Amino acid sequence: MQMHVTRWGNSLGVRIPKALAQRLGMGEGALVEVTAEGDRLVLELAAPAYRLEDLLVGMTPEAMHGALDWEEWDEEVGREAVP
Repeated sequence: MQMHVTRWGNSLGVRIPKALAQRLGMGEGALVEVTAEGDRLVLELAAPAYRLEDLLVGMTPEAMHGALDWEEWDEEVGREAVP
């Protein structure tokens, strides 16, 4: 697929066709990594950056279903022992 490079302010840009963006799972505001490899321009979706507070939304002691209930363990199994 060939496309034209256009001017956007002081920069240059290339539009990503809707079908290609959908195929890549790319939407408006997606973060991409842009690199040059020799004479090739490489554009890749950036790896997602997760925040702990976002991952723990809705996590409550009740939702853990005893995952952290150390009283049920009769003996130490690994390195969890605290001196």
